[in-house]
Amino acid sequence: MSSTEGPSRAADKSPRQQVDRLLVGMRWRRLEEPLGFIKVLQWLFAIFAFGSCGSYSGETGATVRCNNEAKDVSSIIVLFGYPFRLNRVQYEMPLCDDDSTSKTMHLMGDFSAPAEFFVTLGIFSFFYTMAALVVYLRFHNLYSENKRFPLVDFCVTVSFTFFWLVAAAAWGKGLTDIKGATRPSSLTAAMSVCHGEEAVCSAGATPSMGLANISVLFGFINFFLWAGNCWFVFKETPWHGQGQDQDQGQGPSQESAAEQGAVEKQ
Repeated sequence: MSSTEGPSRAADKSPRQQVDRLLVGMRWRRLEEPLGFIKVLQWLFAIFAFGSCGSYSGETGATVRCNNEAKDVSSIIVLFGYPFRLNRVQYEMPLCDDDSTSKTMHLMGDFSAPAEFFVTLGIFSFFYTMAALVVYLRFHNLYSENKRFPLVDFCVTVSFTFFWLVAAAAWGKGLTDIKGATRPSSLTAAMSVCHGEEAVCSAGATPSMGLANISVLFGFINFFLWAGNCWFVFKETPWHGQGQDQDQGQGPSQESAAEQGAVEKQ
């Protein structure tokens, strides 16, 4: 029994030992530095951005009261959400005829492009910042000795800054259009039965867009975080060191030239 339990226990301990070694090698104090602290904020707000946008769902509706003999009253409730392909969302419009038939209608507009781009960018930001944190905390020697890592990090940071600005602005515009398309008054305006005398239509409750509004705010917060981090990442690149070396090299030459001019005047 002991001979069979030995290898199994060793096999069980080996993954744990590898995890322990990985955690022991982490330099958690680097999170107190601006480069590490901002990356943690980028990781968190990326989750908030794509989570709040991707999990949104709302409903709009209206009430149709027919003027026929039966005085039928129909409540229309339309559910919609991410990815906001509203032209695929169906609802039934009563025709207010003697047969009590209905007609299948759709909401107007397809706003999936800005919403999906926003969520996709948030997911990519989440994975990149997580990988960058692992390299920065566990393999910082590679980050400081190999100059390619800071250069790649700087280029990627600038790219994410630009993409977050585009994504937040596009999603903000798309959300404004979604609010107009899902407004109960827009729903009643699209139903032909509401324009005649055979029915009286009343708008329902306005959809709650609080979570979607917060997602736009998170998008702009991500933009400012990535834009602010550009400077701290740039300081790790060789370009920042070259600029300092040039300034130091020009300083003594300018001072020596000034001293020589003073001597010549004397």
